[in-house]
Amino acid sequence: MNRRLKSLQQRIGHLFNDASLLHQAVAHASSSNQPDARTESNERLEFLGDRVLGLVIADMLFKRFRHEDEGALSRRLTALVRKEALARIATRIDLAPCLTLSQGEEDTGGRKNPALLADACEALIAAVYMDGGLDAARQFIENNWQDLLDEDPTPPKDAKTALQEWTQARELGLPKYEVSGQTGPSHAPIFSITVSVRGYHDQNATGPSKRRAEQDAADAMLKHVAGLDVE
Repeated sequence: MNRRLKSLQQRIGHLFNDASLLHQAVAHASSSNQPDARTESNERLEFLGDRVLGLVIADMLFKRFRHEDEGALSRRLTALVRKEALARIATRIDLAPCLTLSQGEEDTGGRKNPALLADACEALIAAVYMDGGLDAARQFIENNWQDLLDEDPTPPKDAKTALQEWTQARELGLPKYEVSGQTGPSHAPIFSITVSVRGYHDQNATGPSKRRAEQDAADAMLKHVAGLDVE
């Protein structure tokens, strides 16, 4: 195991019994296509890590905000498991230098790509879970997400709700969401969602579930219309 991965284990507070799990967690899909590739990519671990993160964060929220209803808890959950939050944690633990990338991905700035960092962070969570069980994964998540949990005392408004309120305030009707594509294997599909608002360019987003892709598409539309308002 190289020096960077040894240092990463110290930063996350988990020493791996099965080092192959850590190697797989930091292996981007592009690296698995290289002739000398020895490790499976982190895509399957990413799928598992997303679910482990969601479970632990949901449990943290359920215990912390005892008087909030399901809607408020769901909005908090969405904000804490989205790619921006994951990318922040990846940056905090200095995950980028540890990633295994193809030369092409390296040349195009893959180590600074928030989506790539978020995926690797999910894969790392899964690797910790597979190696040390749920308690180990919970410890890692609680240590790194507690500050994010403390940042906003009020439940955030999810992007779909915010966009709907924005369109209704301007009498534009309801945003329309449509599945524009689906890729990936059956166990880890990637959905493409297009959101339409009358008078504005359609916006697109992808995600491991229709719900997540719709939220990201709504977020993209909000940023789009905000940019036009500034102009």
